[in-house]
Amino acid sequence: MNILITGGAGYIGSYAAMRLAAAGFTPVVFDNLSKGRRGRVRWGPFEEGDVRDAARLAEVFSRHQPAAALHFAAAIEVGESVEDPGKYWDNNVAGTLSLVDAMVRHGCFKLVYSSTCAVYAAADDGEVDETSPLGPISPYAVTKRASEMMLGDFDAAHGLKSVIFRYFNVAGAEAAHGLGQATQGATHLMPRPLCALAEDEVEMVIHGDDYPTPDGTCIRDFIHVLDLVEAHILGLRRLLNGGESRVYNLGTGRGASVKQVIETASEVVGIRPKVRIGPRRVGDAVRLVSGSRRAADELDWSPQASELKRILADSWAWMQAERSELSSKTAMVP
Repeated sequence: MNILITGGAGYIGSYAAMRLAAAGFTPVVFDNLSKGRRGRVRWGPFEEGDVRDAARLAEVFSRHQPAAALHFAAAIEVGESVEDPGKYWDNNVAGTLSLVDAMVRHGCFKLVYSSTCAVYAAADDGEVDETSPLGPISPYAVTKRASEMMLGDFDAAHGLKSVIFRYFNVAGAEAAHGLGQATQGATHLMPRPLCALAEDEVEMVIHGDDYPTPDGTCIRDFIHVLDLVEAHILGLRRLLNGGESRVYNLGTGRGASVKQVIETASEVVGIRPKVRIGPRRVGDAVRLVSGSRRAADELDWSPQASELKRILADSWAWMQAERSELSSKTAMVP
């Protein structure tokens, strides 16, 4: 059974392709390689193209006739979305519209959609479940919410069923297959202390240490990419078995502070990074963790690899393997 994966050469998409193949599906990767790597496509056919290209999508759907799609292709940097919202409405909303239009035209009515916990409004206790109030702030989050609403409309009009996953903080790696999160120019919390430890000149900045938390720094919910992708397989099976559209949070229900992440990274690597306390960033929530049991109850999903030290250790192993490979390639250049 062919499954289309948009953004399948990217960080999460490449894991999804690997896991789909192991589960007996044929992943068909569709990626424009603006962020993805061609070398990550190793478990099924590759089709280069952009989800906004209706003609290219039509070719791919006609050739492979996928039974369902996993949609990861999107722009995801919050700061950039504030500076360039047009890019995000084009990539995330117009891209999703182009994809679901193609799906309907070619009789493919099952979609697993990659969304974000950023669609929620800030909660007083920092815990949100799928019934919590919505209130996206950044253009990135707004475009994700707009796409969620679009999927609801396509379900009502065309019967296109979707499983929407709202991610918390995805991290981790799988060094054995060379799959990990890009560290160059990293803005997400989890790779940054490892980058600081790998490069002596890199300084780790903590944006505020006077929050009302045990150590004064913000608290977030981290999920290993392997656990995240496992949920996608379960969500896909729900749709293939005739399930209705549904929204799920993907988090652990546990929080780790910024200082805890840095301390744990230091334990994993064996040295301490350079750390400086900077001012708070506008819009940073004090505590944000998933308070939902829906994925566990309805999909029988349970995160197995999302202990903080495991996430950081896997990421560090991948970073070291990447650096070793790069050094070998550099040494071969005359």
